[in-house]
Amino acid sequence: MPKHNLSGKPKNMGESFVIFLKSIRGYRFQILAAVILTIGSAILGLFIPKILGDMTTVAVNTYPEIDWGTLTAKAILAIVLFLASAALNYGQAFILAVVSAKYTKELREKILDKISRLPIAYFDRHQYGDTLSRMANDVDVLTTSMSQEIADVSLSLTTLVGVMIIMLTISVPLSLISFVVVPISVFVVAKIMKYAQKYFREQQSTLGVLNSKIEEDYSGQVIIKANSYEDDALADFAITNKKLATVTRKAQVFSSLSFPITHVFTNLGYVAICALGGVFVVQGSINIGDIQAFIQYVSRFNRPITEIASTTSTLQALLAASERIFEFLNEPEEEPDLVNSQTISRIKGEVEFKNVSFGYFKDQPIIKDFSVKVKPGMKVAIAGPTGAGKTTLINLLMRFYDPDSGSITIDGVPTREMKRADVRKMFGMVLQDTWLFSGTVEENLRYGNQKASLDDIKRAAKVSNVNHIIEALPKAYHSEISEDSDNISAGEKQLITIARAMVANPPMMILDEATSNVDTRTEQLIQDSFEKLTHGRTSFVIAHRLSTIRNSDLILVMRDGNIVEQGNHEELLKLGGFYAELYNSQFAEK
Repeated sequence: MPKHNLSGKPKNMGESFVIFLKSIRGYRFQILAAVILTIGSAILGLFIPKILGDMTTVAVNTYPEIDWGTLTAKAILAIVLFLASAALNYGQAFILAVVSAKYTKELREKILDKISRLPIAYFDRHQYGDTLSRMANDVDVLTTSMSQEIADVSLSLTTLVGVMIIMLTISVPLSLISFVVVPISVFVVAKIMKYAQKYFREQQSTLGVLNSKIEEDYSGQVIIKANSYEDDALADFAITNKKLATVTRKAQVFSSLSFPITHVFTNLGYVAICALGGVFVVQGSINIGDIQAFIQYVSRFNRPITEIASTTSTLQALLAASERIFEFLNEPEEEPDLVNSQTISRIKGEVEFKNVSFGYFKDQPIIKDFSVKVKPGMKVAIAGPTGAGKTTLINLLMRFYDPDSGSITIDGVPTREMKRADVRKMFGMVLQDTWLFSGTVEENLRYGNQKASLDDIKRAAKVSNVNHIIEALPKAYHSEISEDSDNISAGEKQLITIARAMVANPPMMILDEATSNVDTRTEQLIQDSFEKLTHGRTSFVIAHRLSTIRNSDLILVMRDGNIVEQGNHEELLKLGGFYAELYNSQFAEK
């Protein structure tokens, strides 16, 4: 299992952000409209402090004969600007909420589509929990941060520029005080944010590891309890959880420093402005209403600086999530099928391996110069010790992987020259690890053939010796199966998967005939169902108990990736070689 990138410094952050910007091009007009509304809202709001200051100046200058007409007109204008600004602000919030929801939906669809196009090798080398974390947590962080950043940055920049212009028109000396204080605070905050950035990346990666542990512990509860491993599992989880808490705390502490630091500099600026402004009022070089307005503008001038500084933490989370999402979306996919791929109109079931060599890693071959020809309708058993390459042969046959050299043909057509989907439709699979999804029994049985009628399903269930078990359920074929199928036994699940394969009615079968975890009667039912399922079909059986494959047409005995013996049961026993040794050892164990 590869290690997650938990190093402090993010990798390809800028590149991922550029890809993120390209990914939202489809929403550019909506985002532009939201930005325009935000700018409009900010501009309207900028005039309000000046109007309020003018009202103070009018009241002071006309006292005791106050000019109520002018004050009323300015008050109405301020109220109108307030309402108009609020309306525009609501409009941009509504647009960005819609964009965020649609973008979230689009990203998750892309991730799910990507999962379907990834090679099996990806799932062999990556933790499920980390992939799920990218689809759930990282997408939420990215889309939420996106809408927040667009609104905050647009509003803050517009306010900052507008306030600077208005402040300069009121008093250049007072403005210079604010302009000196702000760069200092920004410089200090930028230094601190460098530390926050690395911890946000580490936080997202550690969260993926944590999700993987949760998924593994949840799905493996039976094994954990059976081995009294609860305390060790909790201790292992606690280590990762503590690490996540530590990096999250560090990220939040550093990012949260931005506000108090800018707040300190803001208050220092207030002190200087109030002292110097008071002198200017006494000297008569500035109106008292302008001082009132200027103080409000100072507050507004420092607010966008503070907000831009505080949104830096949000931006770090966005960039970290963006990198992880697009890193996943850029993972190498399965090689595309040939444009002019071949098809087989009528499948006979002749399968041939020609000098096939393969290894999951180039320097570690598992299958070495493997050749065998299987005639239509033959039942082929693959026997051998763990690690001999039995499952690898099936992976190659189903085109989960392609051979490093040599070829595999079906009815004379190389599988490389056919579409993967076409190859896989030729086979039905009944695996050792039975998989049923949440839904009714009927829905599970129809999984491989959506056009099958209920009568077809019932006929397949009867042939598979599972009909009486299904009929005994509370709602028969409409009974719900839980996600982990814990409301039916292991043997019953195996029989249902056999019935599902019969409903699909493929021309060839692949069976992983593990029956070691079921009782004798159920084992007999499963074996009987296997016989019916493979009758007349080319079938490949991964043998666990050699006593169950004695009637196979051909037994391939594998050892270290090679076929060391082949023949039927009697021939191999007479040979007195590796198969006879394996068979006798199993018999002796009994």
